[in-house]
Formats: sequence, structure tokens, C-alpha cells
Amino acid sequence: MERSFKKEAELLRLGAGQTFHGEGILAVTKALLQSGVSYVGGYQGAPVSHMMDVLNDARDIIEGLGVHIETNASEAGAAAMLGASINYPIRGAVTWKSTVGTNVASDALSNLASVGVRGGALIVIGEDYGEGASIIQERSHAFAMKSQIWLLDPRPNLPTIVRMVEKGFELSEASNTPVMLELRIRACHVHGAFEARDNRAPQISRNQPLEQPEFDFARISLPPATYSQEKHKIEVRWPAAQAFIREHRLNEVFDGEMTDLGIICQGGMYNVAVRSLQQLGLADAFGESKIPIYALNVTYPLIPEEVTAFCAGKGAVLVVEEGQPAYIEDALHAILRRADLQTKLHGKDFLPMAGEYTGEVVLTGVAKWVEAMAPRNLDPSGVRGVIEALAATRKRAAELLGGSVPARPPGFCIGCPERPVFSAMKLLERETGGFHVSADIGCHTFSTLPPFNIGNTVLGYGLGLASNSGIAPLFGKRTVSIMGDGGFWHNGLTSGIANAVFNRDDAILIIMKNGYTSATGTQDIPSSLHQSEWKSGDMSIERALKGIGVEWVKSVYTYRVETMTKALRGAMTSAYAGLKVIIADAECQLERQRRLRPQVAARLTAGKRVVRTRFGVDEDVCSGDHSCIRLSGCPSLTVKTSSDPLKLDPVAHVNNGCVGCGLCGEVAHAAVLCPSFFRAEIVQNPNPWDWIVERLRGAIIGWIQPAEGVRT
Repeated sequence: MERSFKKEAELLRLGAGQTFHGEGILAVTKALLQSGVSYVGGYQGAPVSHMMDVLNDARDIIEGLGVHIETNASEAGAAAMLGASINYPIRGAVTWKSTVGTNVASDALSNLASVGVRGGALIVIGEDYGEGASIIQERSHAFAMKSQIWLLDPRPNLPTIVRMVEKGFELSEASNTPVMLELRIRACHVHGAFEARDNRAPQISRNQPLEQPEFDFARISLPPATYSQEKHKIEVRWPAAQAFIREHRLNEVFDGEMTDLGIICQGGMYNVAVRSLQQLGLADAFGESKIPIYALNVTYPLIPEEVTAFCAGKGAVLVVEEGQPAYIEDALHAILRRADLQTKLHGKDFLPMAGEYTGEVVLTGVAKWVEAMAPRNLDPSGVRGVIEALAATRKRAAELLGGSVPARPPGFCIGCPERPVFSAMKLLERETGGFHVSADIGCHTFSTLPPFNIGNTVLGYGLGLASNSGIAPLFGKRTVSIMGDGGFWHNGLTSGIANAVFNRDDAILIIMKNGYTSATGTQDIPSSLHQSEWKSGDMSIERALKGIGVEWVKSVYTYRVETMTKALRGAMTSAYAGLKVIIADAECQLERQRRLRPQVAARLTAGKRVVRTRFGVDEDVCSGDHSCIRLSGCPSLTVKTSSDPLKLDPVAHVNNGCVGCGLCGEVAHAAVLCPSFFRAEIVQNPNPWDWIVERLRGAIIGWIQPAEGVRT
């Protein structure tokens, strides 16, 4: 994982009368334990997955309560876990990054929502929109509406988040419906405090297991039961949910003195909305707003009685709803018209249709709305002044910068074992010309950016090979698909590889075997070499390929660029017409460095010998054509001004970020570029033999290299 929560996990022991101080995702985990959850599952991705990391780092606490923890192979597997709550009064929670994760889980979620649950079922999803997201720009709101799953969007402070987790279970049980709890990245990382309660050991757990199964055909997703389930959702569960939300006041109203106006916002947008009002002089530092605010901690379903009560008597109301389509705004229009209320409703006419609602975006929109509405007791000149000051600040910043800030696109880490594969592919392109590459989700997706620009399509996690099945038969030469080892275990083995073997596809697949799901935080996967004591350590990609019927498999150490190029060339020209798999094998460099640095530090502290490999460029030999950079793309390989006054062009240079992977030299050798790269070993705490060798080398070099200024 990206970090350990071993220390922070001790906060989960806090009980009644104690105050919790910590991070948002820790608070969510504590709320689960306070709610008597029986099982928790999840798939990594986004800060919400840290919930699983926290629980795994608190195994002694969890085992004492009898809670079952499952690290799922995919979001579909996590969602299917919630089936335990269908027949039994068992509380369960799962987590993943949405919306892509929700798409993967949709089959299980649709069945779960149709059947309904007896025990509380909570789905904690991480969702950001616009530039705050690392995924496609969609909202989970549509899925909640489609499947009738209630959607919570709590105000981003710890007491509210904890309360929504606990009430989420109660809402689920009161309406026999699964509940989603939506968190943004900032909410997961927000720090705060709340009054803790004692952890609750679940009534049904690993310590107190079930004795007898229960069967009820009405809880099976099969006609004719599904017809009654749909009717039950609308006639019973929906009203029950609305009644619970209303009675327990899950949504919040904050009164203000300007009763002519009002703001309705998603709970997750509350902080940015209040901050905007504060900058406009319409709220104080404690969040006391002059304009009334209705915060929707539950964004679906809406409560018509609450909406009409808030809007009644107001001239205008602004809806702060991030993302599109404007589901909430459209629904509010319908509620007000049905109630024959003529309150003017604004939203996307003052705020952007799409994109992340940052502080500047919301401030600008709210300011324009307040200026346009101009209530009787407000001087619009002050609001107009804020807008003008914001524009002046932006203009002044541009003047100080003196031009656009250079783009800094994401890319591979220094020493990344996946970069050599794409260097080999660029070398092969010189011989074969361009070829279609079906890319995949993962760190390797960065290959689509300069300097490689490799990858024509991205269709989903582990779906590179599956997406290639449409283009490969229609292409004049063989095409290539990419898949990470995380994607292999997530979806690729069945949807891609089994499909290709079954259909006898003449396909080429490269599996990036770096040992982790690196793109989501370097979590362990079934084939990771360094497993915890709770996981199996004997699962192999190679054996899985053999078991499913793949006959052509080659494993190549990724940093051997020439060997990788030969393997790719062989796959392209092979007479074998079935699936050809190249396993690009080398550990994620980031995880490798995290693992090695403490070991190196301990050896240095103990006075033991440590050898560190570095690469460099002899600037006297470097021609300055920079082909090495174009074929490597390593951030530690850069340029510098030559010390030779006759060389006008900058020369290649390896900076101190180098981790000694050797790719730059390998690329130069494989591409027959130039002999300017050298390999050096830096010895710390040298032994006597090291000193003897060093003096001997110095003497020989001094003998064969004339002193500077001496003519020969």
C-alpha cells in the first residue's frame, strides 16, 4: 500500500467519553465498528480504499470483534459480498472508487437493489468530478436513480460523516434497501474530531456464526419474484426511506437573515458554498451564513416536503450541484411546480454545466447570482468588487508569471520497469512501421503520452485484450494489447485471455508484471511476492495462463531492451496463430525503493559496505542529438549546457534522481545510438579491498591518460 496506518489504527480502540482526532477515512472505519458491522470488503482505488488498509492494519481489533475482512479481486466481487445481507440481519459494507468501480459492480448491485436487504448494506464510494477525478466524467447519481439505491453525500466534517455512516445502516434496514455513501478525496483526507462511541461486536460474526440457512423464493432475482420486488421498491421501500430521512433529519437547514434568498447544495459542496459566502461577506468565519442553506446529506431520494418548506416565501434559490446532468436541479424544478410554488430556481445558469466546482468556480457563480438577485438589504457593489478583485488577482498572477506555466503531464516514475517495454516497441516500429496497440488502465496508460505516444484505445481495467478482438481480425498485420498484472487478476484473465483462447484469436498480449496494482496505490495482488500472513502466497500468472490453455508464453526481464525487442519481433513474425503472451517481469521501482531504503539505511548505520549503482553521460562523447531521451523518457535523464565552448547544443545528463535501473544505457545500446553512457558504482563504507582497487585503477588511468596540458 502507499502508506501504513498501523499507528493511526489505534484510534479505532477509542470508546464512549473519548474524542477521536484524525483523518476522514479513519473516522469512516471507526463509524463502521461503532455500527456493529459484520463484514467489510473492497477493491483498491482512491482514498476510500484506505478503509481496507486501515482494517488490515488493525487485525487484532477486528478479530476481537469477529468482523470478517475481505480484499476483493474486483468491485464486482465486493458488491456480491453484500448478498450476505439479503437473507440475514447482517450489516455489511464495501468500498471502491466510482464511477468506474460502480460500473464493474453494476450486475451485483442491480440484483441486490431489486431483491432488497434485511441487514444494513452500505457502499462507500470515492467520487470526484472534473479535474479532481482521475477517471471518466460521470456521476453515481444516475446509477442510484436507476436501481433505487439511496445516495448519501455528507457534509465534509467528521461528526456529519460518522453520523451518516451510522444512519446509513439504519436507513438501509428501515427501507430494506442498500445505501451508497459518497466521499470526495478531500473528505477522505479532511482532519477533525468527533465524540467516539464503543465499538459494537456484531450479533452474527466469525465469533458467533450462523447455524441454519434461510430460504425465501421472494428474495431471488427471478420472475415472477422480480415483478413484486419492483412494485415493493416503489410502494413500500421508497416511502419508508423518505419517512426515515425526514424523521431523523438527515438533511440539514441552516437559517439566515436574508429570507428572500436560499441555497440548496449537495452535502459535499457545503464547505465550498459557505466559504464563497464568507469571501462575499455573507458568512462569518464559523460558517454562520446570512443566506439560508439547505444541505442535502441525502441527494437521493429527495424529500418534497422539506424542499417546499425551505423554498416557500423565497424569491430565488440557487442550487449548487457539481457535475452533469443536473439531476437534483431538474428534480427540484418538478417538486416546486407540483407544489405550485413560483420560487425562481437557479443553478447551471450561474454555475458551470460540467467540471469540478473549485472554490474559485463556486465563488464566481455565487457572486454573480447574489449580484443579479440583489436583495433589498444588500449593496451589490460589494459583491461586484469581489468579482473584480478576483479578476485583477488572476491578471496580476499572469503578469508575474510572464507567460503560461509549462505543461507537466503525468508520466512513469524514475526507473519504472514498464518504460523499457515501450522503448522496445518504439524500436520495433522502426522495422515494422506503426501497429495498433490496445491499451489498458494502469500506470502503463502513460505510454499514450510523449515521448512514446503508444496506445490507440483504452476501454476499461483488464480489457485491453478483449477490446482488441474487434480490431485484430480487420488489421493488415498483428496488433498488440497491454495488460497490467492488477488488470490480469481483476478482469483480464476471464474477459480477455479466456476469450482469446476460446476464439483462437491470433493475438499478442504484453502483461506488465510489476507485482502490484501500482496505479491505485501499489496494493498487493494474488501474484505479489511479498504477501501478508492473511493472504495466499502461491498464485502465479504463468500457471494461470497455462491452466487456461495459453501455449505461447515468454517471460522477459523488462530492463533488457534488446531482449524485449527480440521477443516482440518474434511474436509479430511467429507462425503460431494463437494467443502469444509476453510477460514483462520486473518489480515496481517505487515499491522496490520503499523496500530497499530502510535496508540500506540499516546497513549504513551498522557501518556495513553498501554499493549503489548510478549511470551517467560522458559529455565529451555525447553528440547532443538526444535520441536517448526520446526513446527512454526517464525524468532523471535530462539536458545541461556543455562545458565545451565549441558545443552549442546542450548535452544529455543524468541527475541525482537516478536509481540505477540502466534503461538509458540499454536503450543507447539497443538502438545503436552512442557510447556516451557509463555505469558507476558508488561504494559507501568501503573495505580495504575497495581502497586497493581504487588506488590501482587511479594509477592505471593516470598512466594511460596524459596529464592535462602535456603534449604527446
